[in-house]
Amino acid sequence: MRRDYGGIVLPLFLVFLRQNVGVLGFLSPLPRNVVDLPKALSGRYMSSTSSSSIVTDETKVPSTEWELDCYSRPVIVEGKKLWEVLITDSTGSFRVCESLPSNRVNSRELRRIVENTIDNSSVKPTAIRFFRGAMFNMINIALSEIEVVARPSRCTFALANWLEERNRDVYPQMEGYKSTMVSSDIGGGFLDVRTPVKLPDALRGEKYAFVSLPLSEFKEGGGVNADTIGVGRICPVSDELPGDAFVSGVVILTPRAKALSAWLAGTEVCSIKCDLRKRIMIMEADISTQYLVARLNDVQRAEGAAFEEGKDQLGGLHFISVQKDEDDDPAGFW
Repeated sequence: MRRDYGGIVLPLFLVFLRQNVGVLGFLSPLPRNVVDLPKALSGRYMSSTSSSSIVTDETKVPSTEWELDCYSRPVIVEGKKLWEVLITDSTGSFRVCESLPSNRVNSRELRRIVENTIDNSSVKPTAIRFFRGAMFNMINIALSEIEVVARPSRCTFALANWLEERNRDVYPQMEGYKSTMVSSDIGGGFLDVRTPVKLPDALRGEKYAFVSLPLSEFKEGGGVNADTIGVGRICPVSDELPGDAFVSGVVILTPRAKALSAWLAGTEVCSIKCDLRKRIMIMEADISTQYLVARLNDVQRAEGAAFEEGKDQLGGLHFISVQKDEDDDPAGFW
């Protein structure tokens, strides 16, 4: 994966490493104790009944990776909370919504809905992601008797977009809507008491760098695509973001790039962040796990602040790249 910049052809990831204004940080040893359909849906979609609906978008390619949510909504129906099961795939090519009476919220009913959806789908799932820790046991039991891989993960991007649409356009229009019941769906609250655990010794990188990459590289025709990200996975990029923007990221350099990337792929890595108060860099994975990547000195803390500012400017969009060295293409990119 190479780009021509001003007549000089360089590996793309070497280019953005050289654009970095800071210095490489070194990953020092860590202490052992750190451990109803939305109005936004256009005529491309068709619905069925009010209690259960399925919508399809023929402009999108179906995926074998599905996403699932089962939870109460900010609506009171006959004195009880409205419960819904939402199922979609990673491209958003279909959406299934089925409401459940509160006395039928159990693994058996959830399994029935999932199985019916699979039976009526031309593309069968190989994996189903879900992000709610509070529903882990019930969802895990429901999926255990279905031939799919259950993946606790916050990388449920299509589902997150759908929930945002419903919270904005659907639930407020429903009788019994209670705005006080609306809460953040994905991610921790303001009082986050989790303790990061350290990466396995054999998988830690030796160096890292805060870097940036043109947003255009993530769009169609850009250098970041399924052929260039190794074992990684890229999230959808909104068309509303400014085309001349730069996406902040972190590159981890290690001679064990392939091993680290393969391990991270199995952990459902979803983000990386700098806790400026604690002066640490944290990698977020699966539903709630945090890995301590590095401690930040004064220079690295300042670059971490710029990294977080860049994320905020693009609605949280950022990337992680794992490479053998600065001349090598990524073994994994998220």
